[in-house]
Amino acid sequence: MRNLIKFSIGRPVFTLVTMTLFILLGAVSLTNIPLKLIPEIDPPVAAVVTSYDEAGPQEVVDGVSRPMETSLSTIEGLESINSISMEGSSLTLLEFSWTTSIEDVENDIIQNMNQTELPSGAGSPQFLKFDPSQIPIIQASISTIDNDNDNLTEQVNELETDLLQVDGVGSIDFMGDAADEAAVRLDQNLLEENNLTQEIVVQTLQSHNVTAPGGVVESGEAEISTRLLFEMNSVEDIENITLTEDPEDGEDVTVADVAEVSIAPEPTDMITRTNQDDAIMLSVQQQADANTADVSRAFINELDSLLEDDQYSDLDASILFNQGEYVDEAISNVALALIAGGFIAMAVLFAFLRNFKTPLLIGIAIPFSVIVTFVLLYFSNFSLNIMTLGGLALGIGMLVDNSIVVIENIYRHLNMKKDPKQAALDGTKEVATAITASTLTTISVFLPVVFIAGIVGNLFREFALTVAFSLLASLLVALTVVPMLASKWLRTPRADVETERRKSRFVKFFDSSARWSLRHRFTIVLLTLLLLVGGGAGVTTVGTEFLPATDEGFFQIDVENESGTPLESTFEDMEEIEAILDDENDVAHYTAVTGSSGEQGPMAGQGGSGHEGVVYVSMVPVNERERSTMDFSEDIRTDVERAAPDAEISITMDASFGSDPNTFSFDLSDSNPLQLEEVSEDLLEQFEDMSEFTEVTNTLEETVPELQLNIDDDEAREAGLTPAEIASQVEQMTGGALATQIVTEENDVYNVMVRYEEEFTETEEDLENLLLQTQDGDYIALGELAEFDEGESPEEIQRINQEESVQFDLTFGTDYNLGEINTIVQDEIDEYGLPDETSISYTGDQELLEDAVNDLTFALILAIVFVYLVMAAQFESLRYPFVIMFSVPLVVIGVAIALTLTRTPISVTAFIGLIVLVGIVVNNSIVLVDYINQRKEAGFKSADAIIEGVKDRARPILMTASTTILALVPLALGYGEGSEIQQPLAITVIGGMISATFLTLVLIPVLYSFMDKETRFMNRKYVTPDGQLIPAYLMEERYSDETGKTRGRYISDEKEDMSEYYRPAEDVPESGQLVDVEEDRSGEQPNEASQSDDPFMYDENVVDRLPSRKEKHRADDLSQEEILKRLESMIERNKNRRDDE
Repeated sequence: MRNLIKFSIGRPVFTLVTMTLFILLGAVSLTNIPLKLIPEIDPPVAAVVTSYDEAGPQEVVDGVSRPMETSLSTIEGLESINSISMEGSSLTLLEFSWTTSIEDVENDIIQNMNQTELPSGAGSPQFLKFDPSQIPIIQASISTIDNDNDNLTEQVNELETDLLQVDGVGSIDFMGDAADEAAVRLDQNLLEENNLTQEIVVQTLQSHNVTAPGGVVESGEAEISTRLLFEMNSVEDIENITLTEDPEDGEDVTVADVAEVSIAPEPTDMITRTNQDDAIMLSVQQQADANTADVSRAFINELDSLLEDDQYSDLDASILFNQGEYVDEAISNVALALIAGGFIAMAVLFAFLRNFKTPLLIGIAIPFSVIVTFVLLYFSNFSLNIMTLGGLALGIGMLVDNSIVVIENIYRHLNMKKDPKQAALDGTKEVATAITASTLTTISVFLPVVFIAGIVGNLFREFALTVAFSLLASLLVALTVVPMLASKWLRTPRADVETERRKSRFVKFFDSSARWSLRHRFTIVLLTLLLLVGGGAGVTTVGTEFLPATDEGFFQIDVENESGTPLESTFEDMEEIEAILDDENDVAHYTAVTGSSGEQGPMAGQGGSGHEGVVYVSMVPVNERERSTMDFSEDIRTDVERAAPDAEISITMDASFGSDPNTFSFDLSDSNPLQLEEVSEDLLEQFEDMSEFTEVTNTLEETVPELQLNIDDDEAREAGLTPAEIASQVEQMTGGALATQIVTEENDVYNVMVRYEEEFTETEEDLENLLLQTQDGDYIALGELAEFDEGESPEEIQRINQEESVQFDLTFGTDYNLGEINTIVQDEIDEYGLPDETSISYTGDQELLEDAVNDLTFALILAIVFVYLVMAAQFESLRYPFVIMFSVPLVVIGVAIALTLTRTPISVTAFIGLIVLVGIVVNNSIVLVDYINQRKEAGFKSADAIIEGVKDRARPILMTASTTILALVPLALGYGEGSEIQQPLAITVIGGMISATFLTLVLIPVLYSFMDKETRFMNRKYVTPDGQLIPAYLMEERYSDETGKTRGRYISDEKEDMSEYYRPAEDVPESGQLVDVEEDRSGEQPNEASQSDDPFMYDENVVDRLPSRKEKHRADDLSQEEILKRLESMIERNKNRRDDE
């Protein structure tokens, strides 16, 4: 290390060239680092989707979900297996441990699912894995004022072609577009007249629209392949297809004879409107390796450019959610906090140093360290996100710490009249080991964070490594660039700066405080313990949460009426809600989607049928409104509920970090479905009556009305039909059947859908009159084969780890936090008393928080151990690191005060801040203890070395602490989007640093004095014949300013406040009177060993020992002259012993 320092100072041009090279590399790296909101999170989750047409939820459970669960439950690394069984499909979710890669188990999953025995009607299972790139980065709507939905769909399709060409765009999904189809609407009466069925029509159309290879023929010397073509290209082609012959006149019976054929919009139960105009919603997914901010920016620019064309003059685009814009805003805000923190750190340096050159020398560590960090981020394949920038913002105030220590020591050597080069070399060399160990101490606390699994590890791994990168860069700067520049810029000071400094009020204050602390050691310890107890109690009052709620300016309102409510009634409710939002100035855009097309789109909250609806609300920018998105949504909840009194209203905000703000979720599981249902209903009723919750839902209450057809097996057998055949025919009659596709001459593609006219399937009576063809060709009404009953069935059946379960979601207001709600819920469940067979498992944010706390607690313990080990290696001692570690609990006091004053709940980020503090606060104690040890090695007695350490190290300690604290203030203010996630961390670090810094200068010297043999009983008092009590440490020897390196007696003089050591006048004993001297203030009685080892204990057989206050003695045993002689003898003896050593 000495060679590196010497080389940097001796080769300044080479050092500058290297600096320039790093600056260029940093600039290139910065331009190539992708911008993202958060680090990539790849949860170990997979899914298996299996269709089971015409089966209800319970049939799906028995036929698909149970067998699939049994087959997949043996895969290695599986932590939980959940299934959701719904009408016609099964979804099996597999959650693995975070140490398991889905790629490693993918083949096992596919093999097991393919080997599962499924019913004949079930489709082939499909394997799916979580892909973050499939999460939409933009949700937008295209609306038209002329309310021509057909024309709107055509124009949006044209826009799609151009928008898909934008670099980085993966796909675009639509909601509300009116796609056309070639509709073949059958007349049941005409089918019966011609002895036809829907199935015959479908099969005939399929057979008349083929293209197939026809073999190879020879043409001369060449072989030509042939292809058979019979394609339908128009409605007329479909109408002219012959289905059969009329048995009476032999005329062809065509499609046109039994059906009406036309190009018409697909039937839909969805109405989509933006700001009360007809609209189509767009959901944009990016490519896997794309830059979110760049893709969204390019997409919006292209969309705006296209809409400027005259052909789209009647269209208007509204951006509901733009993650790219949020990424830009969030990163800009954190970056501004970083820059502001850097300037504040520089201002602190100018305030302390009060000159121009020195702050610039120290401050150069900030930009250069940041630039080097960018290089390391690029080569580590990290993105530039709010976590990496948050790491830089946290470290910005610490980047100057090493440089401060180096510059301070260089100045000390300059005061020794050394030339600048030698001073730079010697000054840097002396502290190189110390600042390296100090940096490693700070970095060591981040090692456990790097190895944490789960979502917390994924979020904070890049944060931890970024801080480590920046601190390593600052160490490199302090050992190379700073001494090189110091050797060029700094000069030997003309005045004796050190003497002036020691005369300052600042130094005198800390001198007095150190002496007072050492005289009242047990008072200091007791007060610290009381503060710790108070701080610990204060922390318990702020509550907990997983991650701070972020204001992304987007939320959604879900509306759910009773199942079976017609689309028109739901639409009326949606119109009332639209009117409420239209009057709010804080709302930028809103899109209301009533009903569903029958397809589940990528957007959360999409309705399932005509009784449901969802409103997507986009807020104006946060700086243009006075309320947060959460507060606004709570404010309008009452109005929305009043607008739709018969509907269930749910307001949700999905965070980009994967959490579900203000929602408490848990699952109940039981092998007994009836008992599970009873418990779930009781708890639902219990929670609904509680004022803490604004909304209470569970999956058990989600049922749908249905018309149940109970097939008469005898009648069906007599008709020659099986129940499966009846179900298949009825499903196609009511839902339609896809026959084929046609491609028109204009290259438009249409699905050919064969349906019955609505008049034959609208009511229950119509269904009873549906005609099914029997095996002998006759027709029989459906009502003769089945009995119709009205009933309800669960919308879905959920199972957790192969047991039936019910999921509860409890929404609470901003007046509560997750920890408070957890206590309330647990108290209610404990009071209710769950049956032994019923188990409860917490999900959502509570589950994430519990997992995170376990991981972070382990990381905190490891961080403390790592810090201790690094310090033990540095000090070559186990005792001094033990003293230093007492600075760690001191942070609890400041953290408690900071979190309580700001009403900030304890979250994952606050816990990370606590871990960070472990590595930061010990640095101040390291500086102090190391300096005390240096003073002792220079010949100072322990008491004097402690006082000198506090006096001399207070300034650099306060300087480094101030830069760290004040540089975090912009981040702690939490201004703007994206800064919320880092705010608790900054508040925690600021509070902990303030308390630990000031208490370190008071408590650590006291604890050091207890650990040091010479000062362990330093406050023991000795009595003179005139009644004066003298503490032991005042009779020791030390270096004084007046004597320089000559040992002098340190006995009370006029400068020393000895008032507390004098007895009152009436207590002065008369000659010959026995004196009962007070016991040590500590109340401790030394054991025999300590008495015999104390050089100041009275022993009448030893001539040159003073009488101890521990024993009774006569005041006239010794005269004042004899006491002074004995003091001189002791000093001389100690001097000789020191010289011999």
